[in-house]
Amino acid sequence: MIAIADVVNGYKLAEARWARFGPYYAMFPVDFAFEIVSKYSQDGDFIIDPFAGRCSSIYAGGVLGRHSLGIEINPVGWLYGAAKLGPADQQEVEGRLEEIYKKRNYYGKAVNKMPIFYRMCYCDEVLKFLISARKNLDWKNDGTDATLMSILLVYLHGKLGEGVSNQMRMSKSMGQNYSMKWWTKKGLTTPPEINPLTFFKKKIFWRYEKGKPKVFDSQVIFGDSTTELEKIISRSQETGIKFSLLFTSPPYYSVTDYHADQWLRLWMLGGAEVPKLLKDRHKGRFDSKDEYYKLLDAVFANCAVIMEEESTIYVRTDRREYTYQSTLEILTKHFPDHELSIIDKPYKKRTQTEVHGNKSSETGEIDIVLTRTKS
Repeated sequence: MIAIADVVNGYKLAEARWARFGPYYAMFPVDFAFEIVSKYSQDGDFIIDPFAGRCSSIYAGGVLGRHSLGIEINPVGWLYGAAKLGPADQQEVEGRLEEIYKKRNYYGKAVNKMPIFYRMCYCDEVLKFLISARKNLDWKNDGTDATLMSILLVYLHGKLGEGVSNQMRMSKSMGQNYSMKWWTKKGLTTPPEINPLTFFKKKIFWRYEKGKPKVFDSQVIFGDSTTELEKIISRSQETGIKFSLLFTSPPYYSVTDYHADQWLRLWMLGGAEVPKLLKDRHKGRFDSKDEYYKLLDAVFANCAVIMEEESTIYVRTDRREYTYQSTLEILTKHFPDHELSIIDKPYKKRTQTEVHGNKSSETGEIDIVLTRTKS
């Protein structure tokens, strides 16, 4: 049995090296994910997260020997999760990296047509390589390509020397105009000269140095929970399998646009060159209280069908009144026989939700826990 402390502290084990894989907005802290899975489930249990993000909950479940299933609508989070739950062999990933690098010079003309932001963000050698990867990696269908693409996404932007870009944040993509003005003001109009093959070989070597993580029967589905859960219900009815732990953190009402925050990584996955707010259902910022309520209601209603009678529902949410009260009302409606407890999690430091849009005086988050055990 692996020691949780060895996973959540340091990088000596493969499980630790992959545990924090993928910078992502509003992610579960790794130690928190392992704590909850360990406390509220047993070896061999089935756990589910319908808003999986970068899959910290599902990864914790898999490492701890639980059958773990996640659903994530954002391709960036899904890729991070899919890669760390089942990374391809290192040799295959490095071979694919070399193939993509060799094709880079086919895209010299494409570089010259890119908006000025990209020319200020990346040197030509990096930009040719990125376009080659963008055009040739079949990340949706091929495990090796998915692993390589996920590694490229991790280092697509960040602090100088830590990524292949000019100076940027790592977790959230900043706007093009904002970035260009900031670079100009700071005298950073020329991007760093980086050899992408050398850079990513070093990153791949470090990630795989301790091997691949041992993850038990875990999967993340790329899709919308409102539709994917209906398929899971059908399979549950056929197999008789139900879940003992629902562990998740839904999107917060009117705080951030999860896709806009990742626009540069979404460009890498084939998206638009210029960031834009998405109008697709359940992909943009939740500004409609009605739509937000309907989403949570539909998801937790479907989850209730596939949960064991004796189960735990653990939901971390925003402490602002509408998000919290809506989530609480929906959960108690769909799990009326569970015992409710509230764990308040105020933070003294600025939280991610505050940095990215929550200006409320109500800081921190709240955990809603519903449990039902044998009497």
